[in-house]
Amino acid sequence: MIPSDHFVRFYNEVFQFLDEKGGLEEYYREISRHQELHCLKIFTENGLQGMYDYWEHIRIEENCDMEMELGRNKLALHMRKCPSLSKVLDNDAAPCEKYCDHCPGWVLPLLAKCGYACVYDLVDRAAPQCRMSIFTCLEEARKCWNDLLASGRDPSLCRNNFKALGKKSKTAAR
Repeated sequence: MIPSDHFVRFYNEVFQFLDEKGGLEEYYREISRHQELHCLKIFTENGLQGMYDYWEHIRIEENCDMEMELGRNKLALHMRKCPSLSKVLDNDAAPCEKYCDHCPGWVLPLLAKCGYACVYDLVDRAAPQCRMSIFTCLEEARKCWNDLLASGRDPSLCRNNFKALGKKSKTAAR
């Protein structure tokens, strides 16, 4: 097993290479397909609680400075200091411009397959933080999205899975 300091540097280099070749988005989709092996059943069967449990395990295992709030119809995650991007920023190589896109890149398609709407805010590509809100109700997610954009957030840092979710359901996430 390689140490995480080396792994994130490798990851960063792979992201830069694939971005230059135009294959980074497909790589993120492939990561999402592989994550289905670990998460699809848990997220589908256990819903928001299963997602909370998954990210709680990640929070502990990766020593993330992250807050989570689980409600009846929503799970909100606020990553205050991402250990992955923090390590990339501590290296002597420049971070891939789209490094932070790997999380929404795998999370959004997977959540859509599970029937959940998601709003993702990368916050700032140079700061190791982000916010993600997962909803059981598409209309609540749309309100969150509209509020996020109305707050003056940079739209290039905001993502959602509404289009992919729309293929599954027009009215509600679950």
